[in-house]
Amino acid sequence: PRARRDVRDVQRVLDGDTDAFEGIVRRWQGPLVNLAYRFSRDRSVAEELAQEAFVKVFRNLGRRRASGSFSTWLFAVALNVYRSWARKKRPLFDSLDEPGTGGEPEQGLTLDSSHEGTRSEGPAIDRLVQREEEERVRRAVLVLPEKFRDALVLFYFQEEDLASTARVLARPEGTVKAHLHRGRKLLAKRLRGRLEHLESRDRESGPASGSDGEAFDRDRIQGADGRRSP
Repeated sequence: PRARRDVRDVQRVLDGDTDAFEGIVRRWQGPLVNLAYRFSRDRSVAEELAQEAFVKVFRNLGRRRASGSFSTWLFAVALNVYRSWARKKRPLFDSLDEPGTGGEPEQGLTLDSSHEGTRSEGPAIDRLVQREEEERVRRAVLVLPEKFRDALVLFYFQEEDLASTARVLARPEGTVKAHLHRGRKLLAKRLRGRLEHLESRDRESGPASGSDGEAFDRDRIQGADGRRSP
């Protein structure tokens, strides 16, 4: 099991075998880069942030409490690194109109279950529009207050369960549930204004040539309260 290998490699590092840290990096590089990407929306930045997180983990191995899970502590350290970066870069995410840069396509927005299983269906243009809408949701999450943003990112985008999310955030499960609920409400409110603006623009311009005139899919975003609600 990965947890057993983590314990073994941590102890080897503490005993002076620094090369053993490479095993930890190999096992956790993917998850840490993925989590960093949730904050940066840029793959190259995410890789740099994950590297910074690993450096911090290495330097603080001796201070870790052995009673807790190594993975929980690892993610907590990484989250602090990503938070610090996000505080400095927050203005980059204030516009919902700008797509993420340097990113890679993601396979679905887990806040909304009503459209799961449809990622590979329909014309390419529909998938492109859906991807752009999902990117706006992800970026909207990033400008929420930190306590709500972190809970949503870990629980929905990183797909941690409630208990794991609470442990990483060092918060009681009840508090995390409240933050998830409030975060979803704030997200829906923020996006509702954006959707109304887009619908207004659509009405002014009229349906495009060859279009069926279908309205912007409000339910796709407002379904944020639909999946994994604690």
